[in-house]
Amino acid sequence: MLEELILFLLCFLLVLLVYEIFIVRKAKKNKSKKYPMEVKYLINRYHLNMRKVDYPQLLQIIALVSSFDIAFIVSIVMIFDSYLGQILAILILVLPVILLSYHLVGMFYRKRGMTKDA
Repeated sequence: MLEELILFLLCFLLVLLVYEIFIVRKAKKNKSKKYPMEVKYLINRYHLNMRKVDYPQLLQIIALVSSFDIAFIVSIVMIFDSYLGQILAILILVLPVILLSYHLVGMFYRKRGMTKDA
């Protein structure tokens, strides 16, 4: 149990660090309207109003959510002993976990009134 928790935390921190360095800092420095794919998804799916949203905070939330998703999937997949089981688990888990987590982010911003329909 302790090994799985350590694996989760290390994976979470490593992915968060990489995400911060390569995605968040790049997007903060880039002043054009070129948003990361996650932001585009939230804008299109949940009608996120970028004039109301604190963009640096949104990038931090996306970094945390993406890091949690990857760490969660890695932790679940490591339960399986066979490589085939691990690959099948990844294929089954990736899309639902990501869609669920970004649905929660979209609902968070909708509840705060930061969508175009709110």
